[in-house]
Amino acid sequence: MPSRLQKASHEIFSFFDDSPKKLFTAAELTRILSSNRNTWRLPGGTTASNFVNFLASKGSLHRINVRGLLYRGIIRYAWGEVSPFQIALSLRPRAYLSHSTAVFLHGLTDLLPKTLYANAEQSPKPHPPGELSQEALDRAFSNKERSSKYMFEYRRSQFVLVSGKFTNRLEVGTIRGPSNEILEVTKLERTLIDICVRPVYSGGPIQVLEAYRAARDRISVDTMLATLKKLDYVYPYHQAIGYYMQRAGYPESQYSKFKALGLNFDFYLTHHITERDYDSTWRLYYPKGL
Repeated sequence: MPSRLQKASHEIFSFFDDSPKKLFTAAELTRILSSNRNTWRLPGGTTASNFVNFLASKGSLHRINVRGLLYRGIIRYAWGEVSPFQIALSLRPRAYLSHSTAVFLHGLTDLLPKTLYANAEQSPKPHPPGELSQEALDRAFSNKERSSKYMFEYRRSQFVLVSGKFTNRLEVGTIRGPSNEILEVTKLERTLIDICVRPVYSGGPIQVLEAYRAARDRISVDTMLATLKKLDYVYPYHQAIGYYMQRAGYPESQYSKFKALGLNFDFYLTHHITERDYDSTWRLYYPKGL
């Protein structure tokens, strides 16, 4: 005699087929069972373990073990085939794809990334007290840029969880991925700002410059400027952005908007530049040979 789960299989499988979400935690599957138990006419004795085993044996559910390189691994349950981009987004609630991953998704490079970056924002923090000084800026950028140690692997893909500053998901939207999957990702202008701020997640200044060149005829400079102001960084990243824009061949009418924000400090294109040149137009140190 068919079990209640088997009798409701059409409704249950249709629920997962129709859901835009394809990756779940064990807790999420438990909540789905609880919310739909009456609709699917399942008895109270149907446990979460029964439910998951049924979905795996009769449906399209399979377990994904994402290996942690320095931290504990993560287990997810996928309904059908999922892409590495979807796995990256599943690693933290409200995460979104960023940096070099967003560069690829926006078509600014043809290189399929092996390392995917997902931004899981920090909680809101107060603005640092005091005024920025040249001494503090020099000291900060003389050190190597910090990078996230939250690294994971699944099959041939590596994932890095970035703990970005709280922005309330400013300028985050959706885009279709290579498998036509819907992905949450930083919009084009926010992406160009992010890779300028954290080139370590973008392949370095040369790759950042290439992305700026590829985006030259596609961006809204006013949107980019407004986004930068809302991000409210302590450091004068507008000098680096303007430099990239000028080097990438943007019209002066566009990059001059960033120069108008002020050139009050000597700034750096990236951290820990061992051999450097200086651009007096932007008061900016950059790696020699860039």
